[in-house]
Amino acid sequence: MAGDLARRLEKLREEIRRHNHRYYVLSRPTISDAEYDRLLRELERLESEHPELVTPDSPTQRVGAPVSALAKVEHAEPMLSLENAFNEAEVREWEESLRNFLKAESLDTDFAGEPKLDGVSVEVVYEDGFLVRASTRGDGWTGEDITHNVRAIRSVPLRLAGRRVPALLEARGEAIMRKDVFQRLNRELLEQGEEPFANPRNLTSGTLKQLDPAVAEVRPLDIFFYGAGRSAGIEPRTQRELLVLLGELGLRTNLELAAFGGLDAMLAAYAALEERRNDLPAEIDGMVIKVDDLRLRERLGTRARSPRWALAVKFRAQQATTRVNAIVVQVGRLGTLTPVALLDPVEVGGVTVQRATLHNAEQIRKLDVRAGDTVFIERAGDVIPKVVAVVKESRRGNERPFQPPERCPACGTRVEQEEDAVAIRCPNARCPARVSAQVEHFVSRAGLDVEGIGPKLIEQLVARGLVHGAADLFRLDAESLIGLERMGEKSAANLLAAIDRARQPALDRLLFALGIAGVGQHVAEVLAAHFPSIETLGGASAEELEAVKGIGPEAAAAVRAWFALEENQALLRDLSGLGLRPRALPAPAAGKGGAFAGQTVLFTGTLSSQTRAEAEARVKEQGGRILKSVSRNLDILVVGEDPGSKLKKARELGVRIMTEAEFLERIGD
Repeated sequence: MAGDLARRLEKLREEIRRHNHRYYVLSRPTISDAEYDRLLRELERLESEHPELVTPDSPTQRVGAPVSALAKVEHAEPMLSLENAFNEAEVREWEESLRNFLKAESLDTDFAGEPKLDGVSVEVVYEDGFLVRASTRGDGWTGEDITHNVRAIRSVPLRLAGRRVPALLEARGEAIMRKDVFQRLNRELLEQGEEPFANPRNLTSGTLKQLDPAVAEVRPLDIFFYGAGRSAGIEPRTQRELLVLLGELGLRTNLELAAFGGLDAMLAAYAALEERRNDLPAEIDGMVIKVDDLRLRERLGTRARSPRWALAVKFRAQQATTRVNAIVVQVGRLGTLTPVALLDPVEVGGVTVQRATLHNAEQIRKLDVRAGDTVFIERAGDVIPKVVAVVKESRRGNERPFQPPERCPACGTRVEQEEDAVAIRCPNARCPARVSAQVEHFVSRAGLDVEGIGPKLIEQLVARGLVHGAADLFRLDAESLIGLERMGEKSAANLLAAIDRARQPALDRLLFALGIAGVGQHVAEVLAAHFPSIETLGGASAEELEAVKGIGPEAAAAVRAWFALEENQALLRDLSGLGLRPRALPAPAAGKGGAFAGQTVLFTGTLSSQTRAEAEARVKEQGGRILKSVSRNLDILVVGEDPGSKLKKARELGVRIMTEAEFLERIGD
């Protein structure tokens, strides 16, 4: 009987380990959460009834008792830091230094390129397949014992898998927190009135150093393994073989994002990885390029603090610290007052940033941002820079708290705040700041795409009383324009011609340009594809709108509310009287979906036959999808006159290049 129970327990443990690996490492579960819970509950019940049969590697033993302090751990082999590079020239200099060290004209090896995860370096030691110790990198020679917290990380096996389990393995990797987990935890901290963390790396480090492993249990971490210190029983010859072997042992690796080949291939992979960095589930700050051949690494050896055979090629920073000089309030097109931090100029992501959004007064209160504070700002991708945390240790006592305004800073109207809402608004529809923002949205690239109209010109037009709303753009004449700053006869003629070209926009562009709450580009496209005209859309009921796939109750209510207002109906009549005639979207191409069905397309350079917006619309009509940047996901790059750097990147990645003439031939024009 005892033997049967022990076998049942071991079978349960092995089954749960297998499902843990598929769920947390491979992200390919084969059973439902309820089935998994049933197995775990059975194991917990049997072990509680027979505590003498509990094993240290049981899935129930992940979270143990708190420790009183973090003990010091000496690494048997030092965990060295990496030399950094920031551009192609420095990467090629590094490769040349390797050849010079070896006194060879060329390196008889491939390189391996892997994402440089922005986390905390750790070492996890397995003896006879069992996890016995985990530690931080520390100073490279001595780290801190974090075994109790690493045992709580569900993607890390307590016992290695496979048939060839090594007698010893010092696995090295990067502990990280996924972006979605970080954002959720920070939201919870703000809701509780506590200070948020500046970035996932800080939260990862703080979690690993907790004395109570229960904290690591509720702050889910991952570890991606990329290397090994000492080992016994495994003999990989290359970095690729090592990553495959670690994966076979049940350790999570980034092999699917790794690249192998010559230095040119590494540089192309680096460029592609930087393009994708914001789409990845975890933060990365560069790519690590390594000599693939492990025996050649031994010949190359190490410098004082870094291996000679590896190089960290960093991306442009997306987060920086700077000083808040003042907090001002800007008024949006819907009247929302948004606090904005005016900053000491700082470069973030290759762009000099001087302003960052603070969202609303409630967010300022939660972050406790004050004029004079040193703050972390973040700019991920093309989003507006934002303040994410305050460095309160840098305060000197003369910082000035923010006071929400009682009146609109643009028109002086008393502001309003809806019940249960955090935003305050200016209710004055004729507020010059609101009108300027509405017109700017109307002529934006995603809207009517009118070239030559920027924020400064719009401010002039509104301030001089030439424009009181979007429709007034179509009433402008050369005489009124020539009197404006930096506006001569030629500039005025070009601007009027651009406005005239905008009189026949695609229906989806007009819907976006009108600034209906909740109607972004995607919703506008969905509505325009279903309703052939602005009149049919305006006459649709809430039920008819909600019946459209992709339109939810909130969007339907917002559309109905917009069309119900007489002032908006007057705007549509005014635009129609001024010759604005929106074009219905063409029916989808017949057959398999069109000339670009299932393909991704990007344009670069100037097109002579049509505007880029028109060309992108033709691609969508023919079943294609438009990308914003060059990556391995791009199928076709259409090249016009004077193409930019996208052409070079596309060639490096082997993307198909198409001339404008070929594009026109493909669409049958």
